[in-house]
Amino acid sequence: MRREDFSADSPGRLVTAPEGHLAYVPNPLPPTLDLDLPIINRLIDAERALGELKGVGQRLPNPHLLINPFLRREAVLSSRIEGTTAGLQQLLLFESAPSTAPEESDVREVANYVAALELGLSLLEELPVSLRLLRQVHERLMEGVRGQEQRPGEFRRIPNLIGHRGATPEVARFVPPPVKEMHEALSELERFIGERRSELPFLIQLALVHYQFEAIHPFMDGNGRLGRLLIALQLREREYLPQPLLYLSAYFERHSDAYRDHLLNVSRSGSWDAWIEFFLSGVAEQASDTAQRSYRLLALLDQYQAWGLSASRTGNLARLVELLFIRPVISLADAETGLGVTQPGASRLVQQLVDRGILVEITGRQRNRRFAAREIIAVVSPPGE
Repeated sequence: MRREDFSADSPGRLVTAPEGHLAYVPNPLPPTLDLDLPIINRLIDAERALGELKGVGQRLPNPHLLINPFLRREAVLSSRIEGTTAGLQQLLLFESAPSTAPEESDVREVANYVAALELGLSLLEELPVSLRLLRQVHERLMEGVRGQEQRPGEFRRIPNLIGHRGATPEVARFVPPPVKEMHEALSELERFIGERRSELPFLIQLALVHYQFEAIHPFMDGNGRLGRLLIALQLREREYLPQPLLYLSAYFERHSDAYRDHLLNVSRSGSWDAWIEFFLSGVAEQASDTAQRSYRLLALLDQYQAWGLSASRTGNLARLVELLFIRPVISLADAETGLGVTQPGASRLVQQLVDRGILVEITGRQRNRRFAAREIIAVVSPPGE
């Protein structure tokens, strides 16, 4: 990292770390912003798209019908930004049969993201979004996977840097604050999040917090995933949506170079406007995309349930169909437990769904078989799957 890359408009300062290299310390939020017309227009677009998504969430008979698949889509995409290769069906199969994946498999990291986000959402019932909550979520995120040796749940005690593997601070793309300044910056960030500043639109606050967290980079590993997860937690804490349905990793992954460049350009030259416009565009795109995918899922649900109610006098087929939207990969035991029926009864119901083409057996085995609802998975699968 070079001093000459940072202009006088940088919203922070360069310091010499105890180890002798340069590091960047961001100023406390909020910066002085001039919300010009392009940003206001982006904000209007984002709020409009969120309004449509809110409407989808409010009409759900069972909120988990959409929460579960979209949360897992987010886990796959956020982890993909960090280099994992596990896909959505792999994740769903792993959740149905955890023992099937090798210890070092990427899918375990993706499953940890799901567990960490679910933990964070549950912790919001008793804790605000805070450093304490983030440490607990980070501990779950890094449990038992690559990076677990980097003190999960603990803020870093040594320098960190952003750059290619093996980079030194002198050639790193970015060097976050030294440990002492890091703790000061984290305290200021926690204060800003808790203040709920009314003079700034909430979505702009989200953009500011995301930048600040990534600039501070308080953990040795997992900062990118946790920073994206933090967006969802803040949306939920403020009850900005009736259900946690908005995630931005698909947008960030699609524009990964621009995402990283915008964050870096804020630090180097105070390019807040460009970052905020980029962030708000992501909110608008992903809210609209999620709403459209939700309509497709709900149409499938109506179609499947209409058939299930006509094909079964007990209603169990329709109940099994609803279970598929929560768990699109199931076993016979899942159907047996979820419906409270006997093993032969579960086998008959699953076979009816196979015959109808709703389920497909994906293991090729005679025992411990798993069945996938391919049409449901296709609606929420990330690009390239």
